[in-house]
Amino acid sequence: MANTLTGSTYAGEFAGDYVAAALLSAPTLEKGLITILPNVHFKRVMKKISTTGSVLVNATCDFDHNMDVDVAERVLTLKELQSNVQLCKKDYHQDWIGAQAGYSAYEDLPKDFKDFMIGHVAGMVAAKMESNIWEGAVGSSGQFDGLVTLALADATVNNVASHAAIDAANVINKLGAIVDLIPSTVYGSPDLKIYVSSNIARAYVRALGGFVATIGGSGTDNKGTQWFNNGDLSFDGIPVVVANGLADDTAMAAESSNLFFGCGLLSDINQEVRYIDMSDTDGSQNCRIIMRMSAGVQYAIGSDIVLYHA
Repeated sequence: MANTLTGSTYAGEFAGDYVAAALLSAPTLEKGLITILPNVHFKRVMKKISTTGSVLVNATCDFDHNMDVDVAERVLTLKELQSNVQLCKKDYHQDWIGAQAGYSAYEDLPKDFKDFMIGHVAGMVAAKMESNIWEGAVGSSGQFDGLVTLALADATVNNVASHAAIDAANVINKLGAIVDLIPSTVYGSPDLKIYVSSNIARAYVRALGGFVATIGGSGTDNKGTQWFNNGDLSFDGIPVVVANGLADDTAMAAESSNLFFGCGLLSDINQEVRYIDMSDTDGSQNCRIIMRMSAGVQYAIGSDIVLYHA
C-alpha cells in the first residue's frame, strides 16, 4: 500500500496538546513532584517574605511597631526552546503498522501516522526536559538553569558538608545527614520530599534488603533483597522520590510547593508543533518535525532547601 501522507501544520489548541505531551510527560512533572505554573509570560516573580523583630511583646496603651516585614524576590524566567528533527518515514512506518495490528503492548498509540511520529519526538523532548528541570545550564543550547544549578549558586541553600559517592554501605548515613539539615520550620510539612537520583534510590533499596553493616540480617520484613516491589520509599517519615533528571549522587530535600516549573503552555504564544512531509518538496521519504516552547524552573525560598551534591 502506498504511503500517501501529506504535509500538515498543527497550531493553536491542537499544538498545545502535543507541547503538553512533550513538556508534562517528563517524570518530575507527570508525577506532580513539583508545582507547575502554566501561562507564564516570560517571567514570574516568586516572593519570599521574611520578618525581623517579635510578633508578640508586652502590652502597652500605645501602638508600637515591633516587627518588620521584608519581601525578597526570586524570578522564574522562561527560555524559548525549539526542536528541529528530521526522520525517515520508512524507518518507522512498519512499527506504526505493527502497533495498529495489535502487536504493541501500548493500547493508546495514535491511529494517525503523523501523530505517531510527533509523539515519538515528543517523548525525546520530554526526556531532555526532565534533565533540564534538575541539572540544566542556561549557557548550554537547549537548556535552562535547573533546580540543582540554581541551588549551587545560592548561598542560602543548606548544603551537606560531606559529598562522598553513595552506595548501599553509606546511604543511610547520607540520607540522615540530609534530614538533619532540614530547617525545623520545614520538617513535618505535608509536601516535604527527599528527591534522589536513581543510583541513590537503588542503594537505599539494597541497604534496606539487609546484609550491609548499617542494616544487618535479612533486612525489611526479613525478606532480604526481595522486600521491595516498586512501592513507596520513605526515610524518617519523609517520602523519598526518584527524580530521573538528577545526576548520580545528588539529592535535594524540599517542599514541592517551593519548587516551580513555569511554561507558556496554555497561553496563546510560544507553542507550535509542525509536521512537514518532504516528499512533495524533494521526493525524499523524510519528514520534519518542529516544536517550539518556553520553559524554566525556580524555587522561592533557598533556605528551606537541603542539597546533597557530589
